[in-house]
Amino acid sequence: MTLCTRCDGVGFLNTEQLPFDAFEVGTDAVLVWMKTDAGIESDVQICDCCGDGVGWYGAPGSHYGPDDPPGPGGPYASNGGLCQCH
Repeated sequence: MTLCTRCDGVGFLNTEQLPFDAFEVGTDAVLVWMKTDAGIESDVQICDCCGDGVGWYGAPGSHYGPDDPPGPGGPYASNGGLCQCH
């Protein structure tokens, strides 16, 4: 697997707006927080390099695992088969 350089392997963008450390609480807690009023008003979002805005193609913050293989048939087909940060 390759670490996503767009989100630094966290799986989210704009994490400086979180009221807690995303590295410590995990992705589930961030997803729950994003549905609160504060989360909705923030710019925190699922990384658009690792996912589609709703979820991740594979493991959050990583690329090229079994769930998100590179190539024309994988989730990165629109970018020549490679993730944006490749």
